Amino acid sequence: MTDPSPHAPAPGGRRLGPAPGPGMLDPMERADRGMLEEHQLKRLRWTLAHAYARQGFYRRKCEAAGVHPDDLRSLEDLARFPFTTKEDLREAYPYGALAVPHDKVLRLHASSGTTGRATVAAYTRGDLDIWSDLVARCIRASGGRPGQKVHVAYGYGLFTGGLGAHYGAERLGCTVIPVSGGQTSRQVRLIADLEPETIMVTPSYLLTIADAMRAEGTDPRSTSLRTAILGAEPWTEDMRAEIEEAFDLHAVDIYGLSEVMGPGVANECVETKDGPHVFEDHFLPEVVDPVDGAPVPDGGEGELVFTSLTKEAMPVVRYRTRDLSRLLPGTARPAFRRMARIAGRSDDMIVLRGVNLFPTQIEEQVLRIPALAPHFQIVLRRPERLDEMTVRAEARPGVADRERAQAGRVLAEAVREHTGVGAVVEVLDPGTLERSSGKVRRTVDERP
Repeated sequence: MTDPSPHAPAPGGRRLGPAPGPGMLDPMERADRGMLEEHQLKRLRWTLAHAYARQGFYRRKCEAAGVHPDDLRSLEDLARFPFTTKEDLREAYPYGALAVPHDKVLRLHASSGTTGRATVAAYTRGDLDIWSDLVARCIRASGGRPGQKVHVAYGYGLFTGGLGAHYGAERLGCTVIPVSGGQTSRQVRLIADLEPETIMVTPSYLLTIADAMRAEGTDPRSTSLRTAILGAEPWTEDMRAEIEEAFDLHAVDIYGLSEVMGPGVANECVETKDGPHVFEDHFLPEVVDPVDGAPVPDGGEGELVFTSLTKEAMPVVRYRTRDLSRLLPGTARPAFRRMARIAGRSDDMIVLRGVNLFPTQIEEQVLRIPALAPHFQIVLRRPERLDEMTVRAEARPGVADRERAQAGRVLAEAVREHTGVGAVVEVLDPGTLERSSGKVRRTVDERP
């Protein structure tokens, strides 16, 4: 088993890892901002022309807006072009957004379609090569290195997480353990037996794995794991601290979505852990007002929008992600801007008696109470005329009834203070709430 590596403390209490040597970085990771923007403009012109010529739905949107790809003379001109939305891609299902002949498509992925008709993601050989390169870049930025073992606990199949992580790890030169999601006891056994250094998984499921280890008498800190690359759901700095303390590893944020590519659009660097750097040589990010779509200057919060710069099979121009964040200057990769931690999704926002709040705000308060485990659920009801919110949280094993009651009172007061909304708090027995091997369901809305 690998000896535990020391974690250097950083301002704010973050434990930082070693940076890769300059020779390990791709050329564009070492570029300056001016060189990057020249690169972006060239690729953006190609993308607009490609989408306009091959995607009928987007050409019609451009015609309605009175713009043509020839109108793009600078990066700022992109704001004149129409957005692409999830509804556009749903209406184009299954092949209406395809921009290459079918015989050029090597793989198809699709969204779950749980909130409507599914969206399809198509890939050419070139698309798959770029995707593998970018996920390899993510693993390296997170602290992974060639020759190490990567335990992939994202789901395989139509979901992009498992296969995206798999081929990226192989591209870096790692040994892949393709476990997929679920079968938690098997996950625990394989981590113990095969000794991976890195795990790629949702943060909520990694906490479920930690619970299973403890239940079997294993200290999660004793395993070989040294890096956790976590994505597919919003999570907080408090969740990072919980995971890093539980496993004695580096927890690093990966970002992506199937409509844009899959995992690998952006990733944190382990030497700074200050938000994912967007790989702007392949994806051009914007932030817009989620209501009227007006551009928001860097540093301001709004909805993330991405334009792909190199996708062949299914390019997207100004795709509205519904993820709420900010764009900040680059640090570890100075040419690439960073995303602030996702505050939530515009479609995950809870509106309760005129107040807007996100599940991550509740998560922050749960994780600050030592007697509570990092598993919770929000239940919304309207028994009469007014909405009501109940927060169900689990006690940690061994917590006495008096401590549970006190933890419930503290959580109720913290939720009221930080969100402006009162909540009923139920402190449940350990293991009561449903666990998920994929994206956890934080909110149950029972309102009519």
